[in-house]
Amino acid sequence: MNAHTLFRRLQAQNPHPTTELNYNSPFELLISVILSAQATDKSVNKATVALFKIANTASTILALGEEGLRDYIKTIGLYNTKSHYIIQTSDILIKQHGGEVPHERCALEALPGVGRKTANVILNTIFGMPTIAVDTHIFRVANRTGLAPGKTVLEVEKKLLKNIPKKFHQNAHHWLILQGRYICLARKPKCDHCIIVDLCEYEAPQ
Repeated sequence: MNAHTLFRRLQAQNPHPTTELNYNSPFELLISVILSAQATDKSVNKATVALFKIANTASTILALGEEGLRDYIKTIGLYNTKSHYIIQTSDILIKQHGGEVPHERCALEALPGVGRKTANVILNTIFGMPTIAVDTHIFRVANRTGLAPGKTVLEVEKKLLKNIPKKFHQNAHHWLILQGRYICLARKPKCDHCIIVDLCEYEAPQ
């Protein structure tokens, strides 16, 4: 696996990749990423376009309360649990961080509904840190291509950071997600449309 060639091609195809979640502030992205667990970015954007017009800060979200928040996100899976987490997180942000999204991993992961993957998204997208948030798409692409094979999310993340040239770390997360979302599909990957197919170790079943 020639990781440098792989990412050079992805970079040439999409020089400035970014998340497909719609947001205008670090707090909006945090809420969107929490909502995106086991949900599509499209469904999250559909819900937040109305929510963020009414409440897009920790204090205004907290003022909605769980019941009020649920009305805006009830089209998203696990909305009851997510509503509970978001209200708790907003409360902590106000009490401990002045209503702002912290830029330390430990502080992010201490927020309800925020795990390592969500923390990595925030650290990368908002604060420009070279982290890689391994979701199901990245996990699949990393294993199929041979770029970073592993049995756990953390194992794959560590191998990606080791195997990907540092010059590509900042955007690698986005390139790999898009590759998994639109080309390297779970059931039927579009190998005939893949620009890195000759570098990939995956053998499609006959």
